Amino acid sequence: MAFTEVPGASLYWKRDGRDNAPALVLLNSIGTDMDLWDPVLPLLRDSFALLRIDTRGHGASRAEPGDWSLSLLAADVLAVTEAAGFERFSLAGVSLGGMIGMELALQQPRRLEQLALICTSATMDPAAWNDRVVIVRSEGMAAIADLAMGRFLSEAFGTANPGVYETVRRHLLAMDAEGYAGCGAAIRDMNLADRLGAIACPTVIVTGTRDTSTPFEGHGEHLVARIPGAVHCPLGTAHLAPLEAPEALAGVLTSLLKD
Repeated sequence: MAFTEVPGASLYWKRDGRDNAPALVLLNSIGTDMDLWDPVLPLLRDSFALLRIDTRGHGASRAEPGDWSLSLLAADVLAVTEAAGFERFSLAGVSLGGMIGMELALQQPRRLEQLALICTSATMDPAAWNDRVVIVRSEGMAAIADLAMGRFLSEAFGTANPGVYETVRRHLLAMDAEGYAGCGAAIRDMNLADRLGAIACPTVIVTGTRDTSTPFEGHGEHLVARIPGAVHCPLGTAHLAPLEAPEALAGVLTSLLKD
């Protein structure tokens, strides 16, 4: 584990897995940290050299307040991969992590081997996200916790796994509101939809059949249609696929990204 200093932030990261194996970067969603990947790690360690990063303003990563951009968040990832010694790598990102992955693939095509976009989108409602940024900054994380949790995990999973549900909710409530707002601004202002055709690396689109935030209809379908050669893999999960379907997700990543 280590910290990498970048302008305006200190980024926390961990390396795991097998040295000299294919490199795989794992990025979290907004409102979570690298622990999102905990259920999947044991299933990936033998196949990859793994790098997890707490997104700016999330988990142990600290940052100066502000409205951030996907370009800035992609630069953060690039700085950490260089510090970790990853010259070329594949990337799997959930939600915001997938958006950052798309931006990075567009900006640094020679660095990306393959891309896994998990429960994510290139088009979100800017007005809704602006409202969320304003609410979080004025009222704190509790003001959006019920909304977020209703999308993070399906009702059936939460009922069957109350400990996981409560842990995710507790971490969400405890996170820095400015960190959430800064990343929310990046989602609000992202400019990906018209650029997807320039993503050159092999890409898999993972959508959740119970995901109400970025379902296939209106979100995943556009990624599949616009990213050249993209492969679609639906899973029986809500928005946080690494928690709700770790075995299925690990199977997708191992089969499609290992070679």
